[in-house]
Amino acid sequence: MTLLFSIGFLEIELLDIIDILLVTVLLYQLYKLLTGSVALKIFLGLLSIYLLYLVVRAAGMELLSIILGQFMGVGVLAAIILFQPEIRRFLLMIGKTTAFNNERIFWGFPWRREQTEKLSLTPFIEAAKSLAGKNTGALIVFAKSSELKYYAESGDLIDAVISKRLLMSIFNKTSPLHDGAVIIANNRIKAARCILPVTENNEIPASMGLRHRAAIGLTEVTDSVVLVVSEETGQIALVRNGEVYRNLSSADLRVKLNQFLFDMDQRPAAAPSEKSVNAA
Repeated sequence: MTLLFSIGFLEIELLDIIDILLVTVLLYQLYKLLTGSVALKIFLGLLSIYLLYLVVRAAGMELLSIILGQFMGVGVLAAIILFQPEIRRFLLMIGKTTAFNNERIFWGFPWRREQTEKLSLTPFIEAAKSLAGKNTGALIVFAKSSELKYYAESGDLIDAVISKRLLMSIFNKTSPLHDGAVIIANNRIKAARCILPVTENNEIPASMGLRHRAAIGLTEVTDSVVLVVSEETGQIALVRNGEVYRNLSSADLRVKLNQFLFDMDQRPAAAPSEKSVNAA
């Protein structure tokens, strides 16, 4: 490689600069991932023990070096166990940004186009409008690249044809299925009363209830789109990639769903919705 400059006995090459930049980006992404969670304090604790181990070994304290050395010997395995949710989120974040996860690559395949275009948005929009008018809460998940089998199995499997009346019945306050999320996959109502992961982001406004936090939590780890109807305010919101788009009208909702699910970038006649929080 080409020598850029030297500092004493250190020779800095272009590859070294690239290496340092990549490590910096990796550490920054790791910091963003851990910020606001207990995992950051655990990471700092492990780092402190490792620094203490280096000092003790350099000072020649054999007994303490052996004890800390045994601990550091299983440090990688312990880190995998302790940081399992964070490692999973990090790998999912990488997978969501790779080119192979981009649906436009597979858009030309006939079976993929047919499957996507069959989904009618009208039942969801009409149901959301009716539920919002009655201040009835709702949580509807649109699965994209993954069918969300793990989350679907946490509720009651339905595998029913999509209709406004069925959605209204599920989220009726007297229904045993209303508490939880409905998952839409393969153009059918796959499951109801599903449990979603709640976000650990401390920057979420206090005005957002458990439904919004669950929607944010799911979209942080998957590429799904979640429709939320607030039980307190009756407002309609969409969540994607941890970002919440609140106070949507029916026209705004249709435009956003077309954009998020089918990559159809249409502009509504009304004013654009407010992008209220970035929880990524």
